[in-house]
Amino acid sequence: MVRADDDLVTLVLDALAANGQTLKDGDCVCLAQKIVSKAEGRQVALASVTPSSEAEALAAETDKDPRLVQLILDESTEMLRKKPGVLIMRHRLGLVGAHAGIDQSNIEHAGGEQALLLPVDPDASASRFRAGIEARTGLNVGVIITDSANRPWRLGTIGIAIGAAGLSVLDDHRGGRDSYGRELKVTLINRADAIASMATMVMGETTERLPVAVVRGLPLVVGRNGEQTAAIINRPLEEDLFR
Repeated sequence: MVRADDDLVTLVLDALAANGQTLKDGDCVCLAQKIVSKAEGRQVALASVTPSSEAEALAAETDKDPRLVQLILDESTEMLRKKPGVLIMRHRLGLVGAHAGIDQSNIEHAGGEQALLLPVDPDASASRFRAGIEARTGLNVGVIITDSANRPWRLGTIGIAIGAAGLSVLDDHRGGRDSYGRELKVTLINRADAIASMATMVMGETTERLPVAVVRGLPLVVGRNGEQTAAIINRPLEEDLFR
């Protein structure tokens, strides 16, 4: 169980060695958001939170703990939808989802109700982890921080990339040609989310306790404009037809 200030590079390298595995140049290491948030001390005791009148009112509408609602508001820039039990928020990172990504599952509650926030800057977290792996092993690896997300009009969660370093995140084929020579006008492939979803299938999302997966065999190509981050995945607000 990862705790605040744990060194994730050491934990991952030790776990690989314990399982008779080693990283290779070009691997992509996928880390579950939860262990990154824990290591970065993003766990908050609800007893330390004082809800505002806005949080109290919204909690009454949605049947939620007002202290949790306050954390959700603090982490968000906009509330998009609400109903009993659910708040759909635009997180300050630009991510849109339930409860601003704040989670209470698979964390210790022995000292009272707790909540786990997303990392402050998941792309920076991925970059630091990548640099740590390179410093310890000399290897060039990609890193993705995964999280679970729901999608409009589709049931069930999938893994998405909320942080990335060392790989092409979006593969832009616009301006290219298909197999019949027709110009590709909208084909923008999200490599990072596809890898994150693959990794999440291996790691699981409930009680598996497998917070790291290594993806091997995918070229870590860098995008046309250099190294990319997961922040560029968020659709610009001016292009959002559903706000």
